Amino acid sequence: MKHTYGNSPTGVMHPPEVVLPTPDHFAVRAQRLQVLSERIQPLGDFLAFMAHLARAQQVALERADPAWTPIDEAFVPALEHGMPPLNVQALRQDIDIHTELDAILDALELHAGEAQRTLLTRLRALPPDEVDLLAEDVLAASPGDAERRGMMPLVAAAMQVAWLRLTQTLPRAPDRPIAEARALCPCCGSPPVASVIHADPKRSGVRYLQCGLCATQWYLERSICSVCEQSGKLGYLSLESDAGEPSLPAQAETCGDCQTYLKLVSCDGDAQAEPLADDLASLALDLLLAEQEEYRRSGFNPLLIVDE
Repeated sequence: MKHTYGNSPTGVMHPPEVVLPTPDHFAVRAQRLQVLSERIQPLGDFLAFMAHLARAQQVALERADPAWTPIDEAFVPALEHGMPPLNVQALRQDIDIHTELDAILDALELHAGEAQRTLLTRLRALPPDEVDLLAEDVLAASPGDAERRGMMPLVAAAMQVAWLRLTQTLPRAPDRPIAEARALCPCCGSPPVASVIHADPKRSGVRYLQCGLCATQWYLERSICSVCEQSGKLGYLSLESDAGEPSLPAQAETCGDCQTYLKLVSCDGDAQAEPLADDLASLALDLLLAEQEEYRRSGFNPLLIVDE
């Protein structure tokens, strides 16, 4: 199909290389998920719950008081040496996800159905060390134990809050990653959930990768694979309506060189598009590609736990 996603932007000579998430990030995501829940009927209940979860994340971000907070200038040395200041592996033992999780569960109580309420109760009763094991499975993109798999997105949501909270403490945005680590978040070192092409004047037509964990965005040239940085065998697949038009602003950018794909979300046709929300809403595209067994998903969405 014809597309414009691979074309180079015009008029933006020096886009910001790294953009930190805003303090209302989860509220914006919740609004998008709510809209998508009404638009994508087969996933309506799922996306509506994810909207509730994002609202709960915003509540946790604004109201929770974690047991550990970094000291002033704690991350300056890493910033000065071009290293991810919020490195997941380095900070994992310090981060208090339990306080964040409790706040999320409290905020979700009002919106949980009977089955979901049972899940929340089970998660509240889980010992802290077992919650930490679930967090390790999330970071490893492992489906984990089948009996506890339903708890993992809630633990992942708490981790997202914890790391986004840390981005707000940075004295400045980090530099763009060096070439060897171009596909990893310059803040926390996690993989991207998707890439996004912006439509606002300062970044119009410019592509950024968005971190699946802390939501930081960093600049990546268009028309190259985010995994292997090759450009000769890129393709674009999208879901289409009965009229033959794209049903969502998300495409799968496939690479024939490394046999991977990453979602590409364009704000040009839908200014409210949000990479993680639109990734969840376009699950049918993942299912289609999984059936073809030609490309492996490279995007990391901590809220999407897939049993291999």
